[in-house]
Amino acid sequence: MTTTALARAQAGDGAAFGELTDPYRRELQLHCYRILGSVQDAEDALQETLLAAWRGLGQFEERASMRTWLYKIATNRCLNALRDAGRRPVARYDWSAPPPEPTRRTEPLWLQPYPDALLDDLPDTTPGPDARYEAKEAVALAFVAGLQRLPPRQRAVLVLRDVLGYPAAQAADMLAISEVSANSALQRARAKLAAGQLPAAGRDSVPAPRSARERELTSQFADAFEAADIDRLIALLSDDALLTMPPEPLEYQGHAAIAEFFQTRPFWGTEAIRLVPTGANHQPAFGYYRADPHAAVARAHSLMVLTLADDKICAITRFGDVDLFPQFGLPPTLPN
Repeated sequence: MTTTALARAQAGDGAAFGELTDPYRRELQLHCYRILGSVQDAEDALQETLLAAWRGLGQFEERASMRTWLYKIATNRCLNALRDAGRRPVARYDWSAPPPEPTRRTEPLWLQPYPDALLDDLPDTTPGPDARYEAKEAVALAFVAGLQRLPPRQRAVLVLRDVLGYPAAQAADMLAISEVSANSALQRARAKLAAGQLPAAGRDSVPAPRSARERELTSQFADAFEAADIDRLIALLSDDALLTMPPEPLEYQGHAAIAEFFQTRPFWGTEAIRLVPTGANHQPAFGYYRADPHAAVARAHSLMVLTLADDKICAITRFGDVDLFPQFGLPPTLPN
């Protein structure tokens, strides 16, 4: 940041403001996504952050860096959004037939996948020395899902401290709370996140994104799924594999439960299914299309994100919001 650019921006120069803030837009949007769990909400929070920064630029005194100042604004805008989120209706699946009894019932979870297109070419920002998570871990779908089960303040503290690596005193200042309160919230957040019910997965056993190992496993999954071959599909899953469908409060864990779920779906083995590969949260994903019985097209049905470990699929997360398809480079229909 140059003093000249700051002075010009404070005098009302929009181009100078862009010069100050554009380098941080992508990472701020990802920060908002971690806290809010929604691509659309993260974009809204980013725009609100930039508007608040523009309006408050006259009070920016360079006691912290521009990046830290923007993160402070963004974090608090996200907390405001979470306070208002209780008024948002929770979308649910329109089941064509009742699903089987799940392994577990949980609280509805507001969560969307994050397009890999927004993760590619992110600025190389090294977190502070206190960070506990590597960049790939901190965007994984299971991690973001775990964050959404934390109370808002705990969620924000954990992201500021363990993902971004801000010191305790600085994180407390960004949230306008005492350092004691920040440390207490962090310890509770860490304990809750560690106790989350997730399939076992080792950091070193996950195939590298877009590697030959990942492509082989996901290709086998797509072939089995499109063929409605339950035996081949189940053979690709780890013993503790987990099937979830946010925001539905249903979880199916293990081979028997997942097999029963698919086998009881009316379309399974009776309708043509097509999967189109994409990427979400640095994980393999598919656009899932089902044939339209009244037209020569296959229509968008849902997005599926796979979590891999040890040459197996340990989680399938399905999202029914087809409005997200354009952000993943997926069309609304495919020709038959």
